[in-house]
Amino acid sequence: MSTKTRALILVSMAALLFTGCGRPGSGTEQNAAEADQLSGEISVVGSTTVQPVAEVLAGAFETLHPGCIITVQGGGSSVGVTSAAQGTADIGSVSRDIAADEFQQYPDLVVFTIARDGIAVVSDPGIPVDGLTLDQIRGIFSGEVTNWSSVGGSDMPIVVVSREEGSGTRGAFEELVLGDEVQITSGAILQSSNGAILTTVSGTPGSIGYLSFGYLDPSVKALSIDGTAPTPENAANGSYAAVRPLNLVTNGDPDGLARAWIDFIYSADGQAIVVEQGYLSVN
Repeated sequence: MSTKTRALILVSMAALLFTGCGRPGSGTEQNAAEADQLSGEISVVGSTTVQPVAEVLAGAFETLHPGCIITVQGGGSSVGVTSAAQGTADIGSVSRDIAADEFQQYPDLVVFTIARDGIAVVSDPGIPVDGLTLDQIRGIFSGEVTNWSSVGGSDMPIVVVSREEGSGTRGAFEELVLGDEVQITSGAILQSSNGAILTTVSGTPGSIGYLSFGYLDPSVKALSIDGTAPTPENAANGSYAAVRPLNLVTNGDPDGLARAWIDFIYSADGQAIVVEQGYLSVN
């Protein structure tokens, strides 16, 4: 049974307890009738990190409210900010903090942190290295360290794989791991999504990249940083520091279906889906 199917079963079992705009209901016939009246369509655009969990959350909500349609698309975190702010989407999804200049340009933005996510450094699974120091990671991604033999591996060129400019995952990785003084090498292979990073690193000998926790699978090796493994447990207890918020943004306070869906995400059932998808709950 897939994760998405389990999530839909979980939320369907809770449907009798959930009514109205994402708030726990009393179970009365009146509340059920009010819930049935919820209908309409909204669009969500932005982060490819947020996209998969948003799709599952949208499907679960639509199961509870068959009259509702929530379309979810990628495009990147910066696209999520501008789409919400300029009204081309009802909700933007952003896998990083909102920048000060974005708030300055769009002062009506309202931010909802729906989950927290770790960023893992990942390599080709054939690399005989299980972890790197922070300094080694910075050397590799800056292009100063170019061979795995320099960091305890075999004599093999390092292939750096990165997200493109404007990616929330890249912005968070640069802030949380590389720091202000390190620029990603111009020789890096650039990809437009976490999924593309996963495919490239898993299939390219000697490669290294970085991924959202929600995309980790056995096709790549997740490397420890300064001896700390990239696990949800370590992210939750604070020992793994590369953790960022997953946000939804709206232009002003949301209402109607947008508010109902966001409220659902914050409910116990919504946060259970967040955790099943590999992210950290905010509750």
